[in-house]
Amino acid sequence: MVNYLKIMLLAVSLFGGTVIAQIPVEVFTGNEKTTLDIMFFKFFRNQQNEPSRFLFFNRNRAGIDYKMTSSEKLPQFGFTEAFSYNHPDLKGFAPVLIAQVFNSGIYPKAGVQYVYFNENITLFSWFVSETAKEPAIDYYILFRFTPSLSEKLKLFTQMESLNTFQSENDNYQFTQRIRTGLKKDNFQFGLGADFVENGKDSFDFSSNSGVFLRYEF
Repeated sequence: MVNYLKIMLLAVSLFGGTVIAQIPVEVFTGNEKTTLDIMFFKFFRNQQNEPSRFLFFNRNRAGIDYKMTSSEKLPQFGFTEAFSYNHPDLKGFAPVLIAQVFNSGIYPKAGVQYVYFNENITLFSWFVSETAKEPAIDYYILFRFTPSLSEKLKLFTQMESLNTFQSENDNYQFTQRIRTGLKKDNFQFGLGADFVENGKDSFDFSSNSGVFLRYEF
């Protein structure tokens, strides 16, 4: 696992100066907690300043529960770094390597990714497995739709679904995130909700509904 992370960090150092990306930062204030979310995915640029076949995905999330105590409902964080090689003949599909860091530890993963972009639609998804002996399997999909409403105003809609299946303890986790609002210049704002289910035969359910503000740096 250490060698895997070294490879990921080396790739960042080699290509980091050639990644061109707007970086959207979201603050979401809900009825249960406040979260900070920084996410972007961009193709590395080659020497001709054209998009190469290498795609870098970066996701950093942190959350603070309003009912936090010194021993319960402590702050949560997660960092995800993913690299994929996107050959044109694969029509959007690509092999992907992922390193994730959470409160609970470090998790290297590998699998298959799918990406589709146009002016108003973003579709990003992967099916990956941990590289451990008893791995968890993740299926993730993000869909974003931003059609124009007027010359300066767009609709902003984003839906995410992350489904994790644990082989070690037969525990499942289903996370859904919804955002809907408006986009003006580099700002996006509106209403949102996060839903999380944990369990197998019976599930614990939690939700967080509120408002979001995003800005693209």
